[in-house]
Formats: sequence, C-alpha cells, structure tokens
Amino acid sequence: MKPSERPKTAPSDAATPSRWRLGSAWMVVAALFFGLMGLFVKLGARHFSSTELVFWRTAFGTLTLGVAACWRREHFLTPHLRYHVQRGLIGYTSLLLYFYAIAHLPLSTAVTLNYTSPLFLALLSVIVLRERLSARALAGLTLGFVGVVLLLRPTLSGERWEAGLLGLGSGLLAGWSYLHVRELGRLGEPEWRVVFYFALISTVGGAILMQFDRWHAVTASNVWLLLGLGVTATVAQLAMTRAYKVGRKLVAANLSYLTVVFSTLLGVLVWQDVLTLASVMAMTLIVISGILASRR
Repeated sequence: MKPSERPKTAPSDAATPSRWRLGSAWMVVAALFFGLMGLFVKLGARHFSSTELVFWRTAFGTLTLGVAACWRREHFLTPHLRYHVQRGLIGYTSLLLYFYAIAHLPLSTAVTLNYTSPLFLALLSVIVLRERLSARALAGLTLGFVGVVLLLRPTLSGERWEAGLLGLGSGLLAGWSYLHVRELGRLGEPEWRVVFYFALISTVGGAILMQFDRWHAVTASNVWLLLGLGVTATVAQLAMTRAYKVGRKLVAANLSYLTVVFSTLLGVLVWQDVLTLASVMAMTLIVISGILASRR
C-alpha cells in the first residue's frame, strides 16, 4: 500500500510507551514490511495468480479494518460513495498490475516502477487540477522520466516488455487514485474509511474476476505465503500510519523510498538478482525525482 492508504488505527501519543515513539522512523519499519510483502507476492506467484493474490491480500485488509472499525464503533455509511468507488476501482487495477509486475520482473524493478506514482500524481495535478509546478518539481519530473527510460530499456528490448509497461501502468494508476484520495480528504472523509472501502471494493472485484479464472487450492504447503502477505501488508500499513501521524510528513514520505532499497536487497539475497550500473542509476534518479516532485 502507498501513503494514500493510511487508516487511523494508531493509538494516541499519550497512551504510547516511550519505547514505541519512533516518530518518522516508523516509515523505516513500514518500508521493510512493504519490501517483505513484495517478497511474499513473488513467492506466492508460483502457486496463485496475481488476481488471487490481490484478493487474499485485500480480503485480509477488509477483515482487519472492519473488525477494528466495529471495535471502535465507527460508522461505515458515507455520503461520498461515488468517490470511493472510483478510487477503489482505479486503486484495485493498479494493485493488480503491480502484483503482476512483481511476479514477472526483478523485485527491485517492479517496486521502483510502482514508486513512480508521485511523478504521475504531479503530472496529473497539472493536467486535471490545473496546478502549477515549481521549477524543482519540474526538474524532478524530468529526472524521473529519464530514470524510467533507463530502467525500462533492457526490459522493453527483451521478453518481459509487457510486464515492464504494466508495472509502469501501476505507478500511473496509483498516482491517479491519489487524486481521489486527496479529494476525499478535502471532503472530510476519515482515512480509515478510505482504506476500508478500497480494500472492500478490491476484494469484491477480485471475487468477481475469479469467476472467470481458476481458483488454486489453499493447502498446508502454501497457506503460509498468504498469511505472510496479509501480515506484512497489515504491519506495513500500520507502521506507515504511525509514521505520518506522529512524525514529520515530508521526512516520512522521503523515507518511504527505502522500500526500493529493501526490495533490491531482498532480490539480491533470495533470487541473486544482478544489478547493473544503469539500473542502479535509474532507480536513484526515480527516487530523487519522486522526492522532488512530492515537494511541489
């Protein structure tokens, strides 16, 4: 999940022991667990389709958020259902493309392509909302798309060009979904409800799509992959929520790019992925550009 998906589940600062007060450093925890989530997606792709993995991941989130909301006696009814549906459909498609890219590309490449979302968010803000970008943000966009070209060039010239384009598409759609999240925030919609409806719509969408595909059996030998996927995604989301609530938002946003670093290390350790100088330069450019674009 991205910074747009931050339910209000963290406890208040006054009730939190001092050892848990990491501030913005909670984003380091979130980045690590988002990287581990990608690990479970890639391992799970040997047993389940991308649609199934998204279904199980969002079903776990729906259940967790729903139980937490009931425990806090929150209200599920919303006057902004149309925006939730639009955001949910766009976000769900983005997640499908992201999981597909993880399954077919090196983990570091797939994650980096998805983290182009701040670039597309800045670009869409100009096109859709008529916002004006600063010189720094424009420089960030330029650097970012240079990085995308460098990162995709070997992929597009090989057999995995489709996965590369779909991975980039996941970043585009994620950026588009953040426009809806921003609008819901302006309308005063609670963050937990934004995330809950996203998870609910994604779960329903996954259940519908799987009627046209084949369900793979959940067995004792593969259920740990689904549990790992659900747990790591939930922990990452909670840690991210905490980081944005008690830390400095700009620092937390910048630290979120550690997901790229952790994913790269996991790819090297688990699959012995080979990183070329060009790919390292491309990832660096995309990360720097995302930080610059987010400061517009």
